[in-house]
Amino acid sequence: MEHDTLNWLNLADKFASDGDLKGMRACARELWEIDAESMDGAAVMAEAALYTGDHEEAHALVDEILRKKPRHLRGRLVAAGLAAVEFRLDQEIPELHALVQELERKLWALTPDEPYYKIVQYLVEKARGWLADGYYLAAQPDKAAEMLLAYSKNAADDDEKAAAYSKFLFMRNYRELGSLEGRDLALKYENMLNVTPYLHENVKKLPEKKLKIGYISPDFRQHAVANFVAPLLKNFDGSRFSVYAYSLGQRDDVTKRLMASPVVWRDLRGRSPRTAARLIAEDQIDILVDLSGHSQNNAMPIMALRPAPVQVAGIGYMNTTGLSTVDYFLSDEVCLPAGDMAAQGFTEKILRLPHSHLCYVPGAVREIPAAGTEAPCLKNGYVTFGSFNNLAKVTDETLLLWRGILDQVRSSKLVLKGKICSIESGRAILRDRLKRLSFDLSKVEMRPYSPDYMEQYRDIDIALDTMPYNGGLTTCEALFMGVPVVSIRGRRHGSRFGASILVNAGVKELVVENDINYVRRAVQLGNSPELIGAYHSGLRANMLKSPLMDVQGYMRELERGYCEIWRNFCTI
Repeated sequence: MEHDTLNWLNLADKFASDGDLKGMRACARELWEIDAESMDGAAVMAEAALYTGDHEEAHALVDEILRKKPRHLRGRLVAAGLAAVEFRLDQEIPELHALVQELERKLWALTPDEPYYKIVQYLVEKARGWLADGYYLAAQPDKAAEMLLAYSKNAADDDEKAAAYSKFLFMRNYRELGSLEGRDLALKYENMLNVTPYLHENVKKLPEKKLKIGYISPDFRQHAVANFVAPLLKNFDGSRFSVYAYSLGQRDDVTKRLMASPVVWRDLRGRSPRTAARLIAEDQIDILVDLSGHSQNNAMPIMALRPAPVQVAGIGYMNTTGLSTVDYFLSDEVCLPAGDMAAQGFTEKILRLPHSHLCYVPGAVREIPAAGTEAPCLKNGYVTFGSFNNLAKVTDETLLLWRGILDQVRSSKLVLKGKICSIESGRAILRDRLKRLSFDLSKVEMRPYSPDYMEQYRDIDIALDTMPYNGGLTTCEALFMGVPVVSIRGRRHGSRFGASILVNAGVKELVVENDINYVRRAVQLGNSPELIGAYHSGLRANMLKSPLMDVQGYMRELERGYCEIWRNFCTI
């Protein structure tokens, strides 16, 4: 009986990994037939119900399981999964943490050839993955990174190892990381994929040919990246370039608008990396540009196959890919000036634009409201600082700087807006964190995420950038709504992103070089209501004339770069 039970549990786990929920339910029925009292069948059925979104059924089953067997591992896992989908972080994180520790002990005590080993391995992988997601939502990316690294080291499947490690690399960007350390970590990713790339030995090296440019991303949709891709798809020089868009993500109204561009559109959803790479290679793309790096649902496994002879990464990711098949990383003179040591952190050569490496085109994702012409402080009588960034970007060190700013600007307030503030358990976590850092909570307002967040910039006098992982779209949006943003120019591309945006928006005076000057600049500005008012009334008009929003100038510089790297390829 035990042998049959283990076989059905292993099969259920395989079905779960393949997304075959019908198969999971069939296994659950077999397990019930073998031993209904074990609760294994009920737990598999509850897990399937969780994945189908039938939370009422999952709750009923889990309640029965844990009433009869409080220590049932899969039952506890599903209970934690329900807490996760219902955003009960205060219950999800402690339960998953305890479960991971218990499962790790059990796994350590087993040998890989024992029948129960794979079942425990499956459960611990699920628990680690969900716990990483929970830590990330709770603005604890360092703990999420730790969990993803453990997941990667112990995953049963090579593809899962690589996928978890890619998520780990992304998560590491949220905290300070030396350039060479980051490079070394990224270099380990390629070997996990174990693929043989295309060689392109028969490509005709014609330096002045009309080039085929391909852009690949999961984010041709309602996503931050969509605010920067319109020029790439709509404003290219059609006499010199043909453009292809390779979409890996779900479609929405933003996708439909982008699909109206004069490009060849390819939907690669559901394709294996090798099939996707073959289709791109068949299009005979000359330069393939990845827009997602190691972010979610990325194209790294495709880029590793080198479907194009020249490959570039940038815009949607702030660090090196670590892939030898990616030849260039797109940056600019502010993020990575010529001769800067930070470039040593990249496995790619730097394709450096003289102005901004991206072009902000508002309105691609949502309608943009009119900018507020009057600074809130002029009517409120006090200054409101704000951050609409992902709170995972906010380190304790940053919060201490913000506390120092509030202490020095009389009667000032701080508005924090984001997903963590949308759920009670998230607000509780954030309140505890602020208390630990001796914040006066009466000065802090937590606002939930909402679609009208752009309009809410009218409530903010000064936006405070995060570090070491700067805001990108949030900085552009704040500026466009007339809100000045204070940012530190850090030590790597991702921590100079804010500086690049500010310099290219024509407000380089808002960029500082260290923590002390960050506080000093924010305080000086906070104590100058007339200057705040001048920014609010004039920022949008200045931005519209700046390199940050100069679509034609940006595309000329970018296309000049494409021609240069193609000529470099032709001379090899």
